[in-house]
Amino acid sequence: MKKVFHKIVSLAMAFVVLFSTMSFTVNMHYCGDTLVETAFFHKAKGCGMEMEKPSTKSCSITKKSCCDDKQLSVEGQDELQLTVDKISFEQQIFIASFVYTYINLFENIDKNVSSFEAYKPPLVVRQIFKIDETYLI
Repeated sequence: MKKVFHKIVSLAMAFVVLFSTMSFTVNMHYCGDTLVETAFFHKAKGCGMEMEKPSTKSCSITKKSCCDDKQLSVEGQDELQLTVDKISFEQQIFIASFVYTYINLFENIDKNVSSFEAYKPPLVVRQIFKIDETYLI
């Protein structure tokens, strides 16, 4: 149980480190006010209603397009702090006592210790129910 818990926690911590350092981009294509498509890591496909841009910028009559592309970029963490430089003596004592306390709580959970398994029951010398003359009918 303890080994499985350690493996699950270490795997979860590895994913946290991986996803906190990874950056990604989300592209969204809106047609009017409606979200038509969302794409991760690549450009979103259009809805087919986009207007082509004219080749010359000087003489163009443009109408505002109903389509809109938005790009959401999530930057990951660049630097990780691998060591903690300054921990006071009181913090060290607290951490040590906290870990020691909770490790000892779960140390002997799996063992079901019974003190009577090594001993045989006593032999019955006389049958008490016959002496007291109490019989179950």
